[in-house]
Parts: sequence; structure tokens; C-alpha cells
Amino acid sequence: MDTESTHSGYSYHSSRSGRSNRHGDRSRERHKASSKDSIRSERSVVINPPDSPSQESPVHNGEPLPGEPSPGADPGDDPQDDNWGETTTAVTGTSELSISQEEVVGLGKEIQDRTQGFRRYLPLAVGLCVGLLVLATPLVFLLLPVVMWPDRLQACGTACEGLFLSIAFKLLILLVAIWALFLRPGRASLPRVCVYRAFLTTLTLLLTMSYWLFYGVRILDAQDEDYHGIVQFAVSLVDSQLFVHYLAVVLLELRHFQPCYSVCVMRSTDGETRHYNIGQLSIQRAALSILEYYYRDFPIHNPALLSASKHRAAKHLAGLKVYNVDAPGSTAGAQPGNGNQSRTMVTTAGKRKDAAHNELYYEEADYDRRVRKRRARLVVAVEEAFTHVRRMKKEDERTTPSDIMDVREAALAIFPSMARSLQKYLRTTRRQHCHSMESIQKHLAFCLVNNMSPKAFLEAYLAPGPTLQYGPERWMADQWTLVSEASVTSGIKEGTEFLLRCLDFSLAITIKGIPYIRITEEYIDPKSHKFLLLLQSETSV
Repeated sequence: MDTESTHSGYSYHSSRSGRSNRHGDRSRERHKASSKDSIRSERSVVINPPDSPSQESPVHNGEPLPGEPSPGADPGDDPQDDNWGETTTAVTGTSELSISQEEVVGLGKEIQDRTQGFRRYLPLAVGLCVGLLVLATPLVFLLLPVVMWPDRLQACGTACEGLFLSIAFKLLILLVAIWALFLRPGRASLPRVCVYRAFLTTLTLLLTMSYWLFYGVRILDAQDEDYHGIVQFAVSLVDSQLFVHYLAVVLLELRHFQPCYSVCVMRSTDGETRHYNIGQLSIQRAALSILEYYYRDFPIHNPALLSASKHRAAKHLAGLKVYNVDAPGSTAGAQPGNGNQSRTMVTTAGKRKDAAHNELYYEEADYDRRVRKRRARLVVAVEEAFTHVRRMKKEDERTTPSDIMDVREAALAIFPSMARSLQKYLRTTRRQHCHSMESIQKHLAFCLVNNMSPKAFLEAYLAPGPTLQYGPERWMADQWTLVSEASVTSGIKEGTEFLLRCLDFSLAITIKGIPYIRITEEYIDPKSHKFLLLLQSETSV
């Protein structure tokens, strides 16, 4: 403990003395950058999809594949240990009063979860209160005169009973319509309030308050005795509420159905691109629709492939050596005989740079060869395992029911025969972090229960699937940041560009308008297709 404290204190004072000279320059640069960040922060807003786990690291939960390397490791380096297992990292501290980084992150995440829960359920609570006000107001209009001055009311007989029946069914229809449109669980937490929802809520409140004002002045204060007129007044309120709900259906559901714009979505890391057609939406609603398309259509983001390309580029750059021959303190300046040697080394490095494309070509060819070889081994191993299961199934049909093996036990029994081939293939294709041992065994049991072929089992591993095919820990849907020059509540238009950023990458979105299509008709005379075939009577016989 004392030794650790001494070393830490020494490193602190030494680093402090090294940073003291640069403190003034950094403070001025930080002051200049703060003004730019304040302007840029006004353009960045956050989209938080609900019920999605946060992703703190690109590793999977559960048991990893055997011999699983780091995402940036070379797939050609096979590990020595092929056993299934886990690695654990322990972090120790030197003070009982100190707060670890994990506790600080957990505290921040807890506060963020509370804020997200409040923002998620606040619109639902407001919609529920407005819905109760809308449904209770007509009933209160009918009951108040009966309670306050029942002896002075004029009986309306059958006419009022028919209006009561009409109000009952209209309120029932309005209740179901409000539940279907407004009381649905939210799909995401948008950074700004939806303009159309706020407009409809305000319109509903204004309509209800106007009826209450007229009811208080003309009916309650005057103690109107015409109960038939009061009932018709309540019926008119219910009719107005139904028309407002129809307007909500048009603005919130039907307006964006007709495609008006073509959206180009490009992932920043690997350049994966998709194109979609959307209708009249605001920027934040368009971002939400694009994220839904992304999880459905885009293949899962694999940082291991990017780290491999960076490793290859760093290896090529490491071979380049450049010397400043004309420098006064250089070796070439001190020894005249070394000048030609330095120039020769620069020339050799340039030739090596020119030959980099050949090295890349042979590396990719070798990679494709290893992938095909390990894929063939995997296919053969899986086919043999499924053949063994079919043979065991035929043998079980001739045995007693007590000796029949369960599907889970059968999957555990045949899994070791294909585990090594599957492990090497996933490690070669750098997708070992996407599949845990538990998920593979569960998928194998599912294929055995439904009597699927080996090809159906391998389809999930031979090619990368969409993001939703994998577990929620791989979605990276905890937080998206929307960066836009224009206001996120404004509608999209031709040339609109914005950015969706997450932890490891970003999506660049470009909006193009679908052109106006004009189709003309051209009439073709049917007689123009007729022709006459003349045959000669003379033959060559």
C-alpha cells in the first residue's frame, strides 16, 4: 500500500510539472472550442428507444465460443486452448472511501433510466387525462341538471331515450378509438414534442372548455328547464369529439402513407447503404422510421472487420521509413557517406508502398481460401451430426418410451462434434462475438424439434443476418443522437440532411424528392399489325 502510494504520488508530481507549461495554451484553446460546442449543441438532440438494454462493450453475454480472440485479432492465429470457458477481470482499489468508476457509471445510468421512464409515460398520462375528460364531460352535462333542479325539468319522453342510446354508442366507439390511437405503448422517446399531437390535444381541450363555458353560462346559471335541449347539447359535443378524432387519424396515420421522398441511409464505418421511400414526416419522425428500417434491413455492425482493415493499414505504414537528409542533426548530415544510404531506404520504402496492392490481393485471396475451407469442414460436420440424430431417432422408435432421449439432451450430445468446426469458421469470419454457446445450442434444439435440415441450421451462421436476428445486447439501441441543421420538428424536404449517431458508428441520411411522374397514352391502330403473306405456287420439286 505504501509503495503504491509513493509511486502514484511521484507520477502525479512529475506529470504536473510537465503540464504546467501548456496549461495557458490549453485553456485558451478550450475557451475557443467551448463557443463552437455551444453552437453545435443546439443542433444535437437525442432519441431514446424504450426497453432496450445499453451496450457498454461489444462482447456478448453468456458463454463465449471456445478460444474466442479479441475483435481486432487476426483470424489466422488459432488459440492454443480450445475449451469452453470465460475470462474474468478483477478491479481492486486502494481506498475504502473512494468511488469506483463502475459505481459512477451505474449511478448515471440509474438517473438516465428514471428520466427515460418519466419521458416515456408522461405523454401516456396526459393522453389518459384528456381522454377521461372527453368521455366524462357529456355524462356530466346530462347528470348535473337532474341532480341540481330535478323538479323543474321538463320531461322529454321517447326523444330523450333515443338520444341517450345514441350518446351511449357514440361514447363507446370514441372510447375504443381513443384506446386504439392514443393509448398505445410508445415505440421511442423523441427529443421534441410531436407538433400534430400537441395541436390535437390543444384543440380537444379548447373544444371541451368552450362547451363547458357555454354550458355554465346558458344552462347552469339560467337553470334551463328544457332537458331535451340539454341532451341535444351533449350529443353535439360527442359529435364534435368524433370529428376531432377523425382529424387525428388523418394527421397522425394517413398523411405519411403516400411516399413523397427517397431516403439514402449510409453507415459511416463500412459504407453499407439502403434506400427507402417515406411520406410527409418531420425530421424526428423520419429518424424514427429510418431506425426501424435499420434494425430490420441492415446487417449487424461488426467492428472486428474494421479493426482487421486498420491493422492491415498500420502494418503497411509501419514498413515506411522516411529520413530528413538535410537536417543539421541527422545522421546523414554528420556522416556524408550515409546520405546515399538514407535516400536508398526512402526509395525502397516507396517501392514497398507501390507493391501494397499486391500484398492486399494475396491477403484477400488467402482469406477467401481459408473461409471456403472452414466452411466446407463446418458443412460436413453438421451434416454428419444431423445424420447421427436421424439414425438415433430411428433406433429410439424401436426402444421403450423410457429410453427416448430429450431434444435438449440430443442437442447437447451432438453439439461437441460440430463445435470446433463452427468455432473456427466464426473466428475466421470474425463473427464469434455475435453467437454465444447458449444461443447456438438453443437454435440447434429448435431445428431438431421442427425436423429441419442441416442447411436450415447453418443459414444463421454462414451469412450475417439483420440486426434484429441477434440478441438485444447486440442492438446498440440504448441511445441515438440526432444531429440536424434544421429544427427536428420541421418537415423533411428536398436536400434535407441529418445524422444519427450511436456509440460506434453513425448513419448519414440524405433526402431526395420523388419526381412528378407524367404518363401519356399512345394509341396504336390494330390494323397496323396486320400483314399479308404471299406464297409462290412454284416449288423446287
